[in-house]
Amino acid sequence: MNGEVLTPILNWLDVFGIAIFALSGAAVAAKERQTFVTMAFFALVTGVGGGTVRDLLIEAPVFWITDPRVPAVCLICATLAWFTPVRLWQGKAFDMADAAGLAAYAVLGSAKATAYGIPPIPAALMGIITGCVGGIIRDVVAGRPSIIMQPELYVTAAALSASLTVAGMVVAQWLTISDGWVWGVAFVAGFVLRAAAIQFQIALPSYGGGKEANG
Repeated sequence: MNGEVLTPILNWLDVFGIAIFALSGAAVAAKERQTFVTMAFFALVTGVGGGTVRDLLIEAPVFWITDPRVPAVCLICATLAWFTPVRLWQGKAFDMADAAGLAAYAVLGSAKATAYGIPPIPAALMGIITGCVGGIIRDVVAGRPSIIMQPELYVTAAALSASLTVAGMVVAQWLTISDGWVWGVAFVAGFVLRAAAIQFQIALPSYGGGKEANG
């Protein structure tokens, strides 16, 4: 199968993921007391970074080039961050929103890759890339430690959502059930894992026998 997969469910996941990551990018620039132009740039590269890399790898049209909603959402998020205290976009509550954005983008990325005929394992990797790369680009540009280097599970949560999406879509074809159920379960699973990692500081064992590792 070769084509877009933006059903109403994935459409909302797409917009939600873009908005959350765009806000996180704008918040980083706000914390550094940058100009509005810089905040808008951070919002854009964070919001579209992962999806852009995914589309280039699966040879799909880059999603935000032909969708005027995407730069509009990023600009709105930058404006919102500009006119509000930066403390609103920090702390555990925003981390939880970011967890939801991560899970949403992981589901969207793997579902789109599957729709473009990508085999299951690479399709799951496309979900991980979609969820994680925008934040990595943001942190590299800002010159700060990458989000994937924090102690709590992050990539692992994206991997869970992406893997469940790919596996679930295969099973859904056999059982002739709606992919919407698969996407919903995959989203909730990834979000719950990431939220639990934030709340309880869950981490993987590190190389060399340490108790915590990035993941």
